[in-house]
Amino acid sequence: MGKKQKPTSIGLIEELNRSLSSILNGSDGKLLKAENPPTVVLVVGVNGTGKTTTIAKIANLLQSEGESVLLAAGDTFRDAAIEQLSLWAEKVGVQVVSQKRGSDPAAVAFDALKRAKAKKFDYLLVDTAGRLHTKDKLMEELKKIRRVLEKGASNAPHETLLVLDASIGQNNIVQATKFAEAIGVTGIVLTKLDGTAKGGAIFPLFDELKIPIKYIGVGEGVDDLERFEADKFVTALLSTD
Repeated sequence: MGKKQKPTSIGLIEELNRSLSSILNGSDGKLLKAENPPTVVLVVGVNGTGKTTTIAKIANLLQSEGESVLLAAGDTFRDAAIEQLSLWAEKVGVQVVSQKRGSDPAAVAFDALKRAKAKKFDYLLVDTAGRLHTKDKLMEELKKIRRVLEKGASNAPHETLLVLDASIGQNNIVQATKFAEAIGVTGIVLTKLDGTAKGGAIFPLFDELKIPIKYIGVGEGVDDLERFEADKFVTALLSTD
């Protein structure tokens, strides 16, 4: 009887690669596209995740693929949030619909959707105020924005993207669960993967909630956003470089 062959380090890594990739099966970097434009994308998350910057990066990526994009400055709460989105919009060459600080964000979303339909934009990306998932009043405001979009276009919002900071680990599961329960999350954008965080917590997150990962942020530049590819992500995670 022959000796049992010992597993090699390369073989173990290959097996781990297959196992981790299988966990992420069904997650991809494709946004839905509405049958009748615009495709409405509601972007949510807590403060500090890079949400507003991520919106600009998504707009830039969509434009590079030949899509026309309109932004809605729905964060009317945070100081300079409207100005920040406007600066990013100018940088990537897209238009933005905004009102003064303190305005009803649902009204901003309504106006933006009306304009997007009239001007036949392919995508409308709606920014929202960063909010803790534990603040009921702010979550109700988010639900109101969603209701306005639902009334304004069939099946809108077609995507609801939750922006998560890769460095906060397991807390992402709590955030995602609460946002999903409140407004229904269809995709995740994982940011700040350019630092020490490699996003390992995304595995239990996806395994538990089955919310597809759409994009990953790998830097601060406008081009530093990638469509999520499970195999590529796992390979990078296991890399010793």
